[in-house]
Amino acid sequence: MGNEIDVHLGKRLRRRRRLLGLTQQQLAGACGVRFQQIQKYECGANRISAARLWQLSEALEVPVAYFYDGLSAAAQARDAACDSGGEVLASKETMDLIRAYYQLGERPRRRLLDLAKSLNGDSEHG
Repeated sequence: MGNEIDVHLGKRLRRRRRLLGLTQQQLAGACGVRFQQIQKYECGANRISAARLWQLSEALEVPVAYFYDGLSAAAQARDAACDSGGEVLASKETMDLIRAYYQLGERPRRRLLDLAKSLNGDSEHG
């Protein structure tokens, strides 16, 4: 299970970095490592120490617990992702959409979410 934890932390690291629009080089600079080290963390090849995890959480503006969110369900999610053809949140299109969404003000975001929900409801009834 040790390797699964490293992979899970790496996926969470990659997701947050991409959400913020940071390159591996930029994140590496903020933590005082080379970008290759960030690559190794993201793919789970290298284990992230407690001190480095703290630095990453500071650089990515999330609590340390963020990296562990969903860990107990990771095996189930991995199996489901394999069945559905890949993890939806890992796609560039999804990350671009999320970035654009959070660049909107609060009111337009709520309106867009309501629109998306209504479109989904229409497809279920149509």
